[in-house]
Amino acid sequence: MASSLGSEELNQVLVENNLSAKILTLNRPKRLNALNYQMICRLLDLFLTYERDPSVKLIILKGNGRAFCAGGDVASVVRDVHQGTWRLGAKLFWNEFILNYVMATYTKPQVSILNGIVMGGGAGASIHGRFRVATENSVFAMPETALGLFPDVGASYFLSRFPGFFGEYVGLTGKRLDGAEMLKCGLATHFIPSEKLPSLEAALCKVDSSDETTISAIIDQYSQQPYLEDGSAYHRLDVIDRCFSLRTVEDILSALEREEARKPDDWISSTIQQLKMASPTSLKISLRSIREGRVQGVGQCLVREYRMVCHVLRGKVSKDFFEGCRAILLDKDKNPKWEPSELELVDETMVQQYFSKVNEEGWEELKLPARFSLPGYSIAKL
Repeated sequence: MASSLGSEELNQVLVENNLSAKILTLNRPKRLNALNYQMICRLLDLFLTYERDPSVKLIILKGNGRAFCAGGDVASVVRDVHQGTWRLGAKLFWNEFILNYVMATYTKPQVSILNGIVMGGGAGASIHGRFRVATENSVFAMPETALGLFPDVGASYFLSRFPGFFGEYVGLTGKRLDGAEMLKCGLATHFIPSEKLPSLEAALCKVDSSDETTISAIIDQYSQQPYLEDGSAYHRLDVIDRCFSLRTVEDILSALEREEARKPDDWISSTIQQLKMASPTSLKISLRSIREGRVQGVGQCLVREYRMVCHVLRGKVSKDFFEGCRAILLDKDKNPKWEPSELELVDETMVQQYFSKVNEEGWEELKLPARFSLPGYSIAKL
């Protein structure tokens, strides 16, 4: 039994060697490739090793099964916290955020094949990379506010760089986006029908170059412009900007309710419902996080988000993360009892605590590794 488990852990990230490209496959299909501590450490080790290896020109990252990656394995984080201390859970986030930063500042092209579900930690493992390929099977979401968490893994950086205030909308509501919407807002750099992916991979594996222009030209050969569905929320950008640009979550909700009263609309009704079902604490810290991300670099966002996640795991201000995981992932009754239960009960002092250093002996700020002098990446590189 023990050897079987060891073998499973070893095979949770598969490595395929080609001439100058490495294909890494997330391989927990039954768990939708949710990232656990071992997978995060393995990916970080591989990325750092390949960066130092001059024979490796390109990394292709994909998932086995119907998901690229459905997020971090938060159920195991909750179990670790309950069995030990919150620091056990924080250890996973520490390494995950370091991996996100390495990907964001990587000196070689990373091509992420997002052919399926991309949520939470799966976004962190892909959106920070140079090339992100969406397909007709892609489903993106940052559903953290429904779990009592907040969009992390550097999401305050990339959500805040969506057109207008679309990032606030996606981050607060957990709205799912398809491949065409991902391309439109910059999450994806290319859209390719899934049937062409094997040919794309074969072509990329023949390229003995890290030149981004060369690699982009190859991906372009297989790309197409997808149809943006008539019902896409992206067509509502004017309403989203009017409402989600407002200063507080209460203001946003009130504005949406005024829009609905003026002109009844199923999309607005469902948006209001999504906000009212989410954790009030999560909504408030998420909005502030995305707003701060607008004026911060990706490294600053990750350092701040690590502070925030440590406060979430400590559960001193609110235990909503544990209640959300219970209701959504464990008991699955989908009826979380948030505390505080109303937006008005979450005051500025409570919100501020999530953005402050953790006042506990032995706690450290996230220490980002020294990296090369790079201009950074942009989600708008299309």
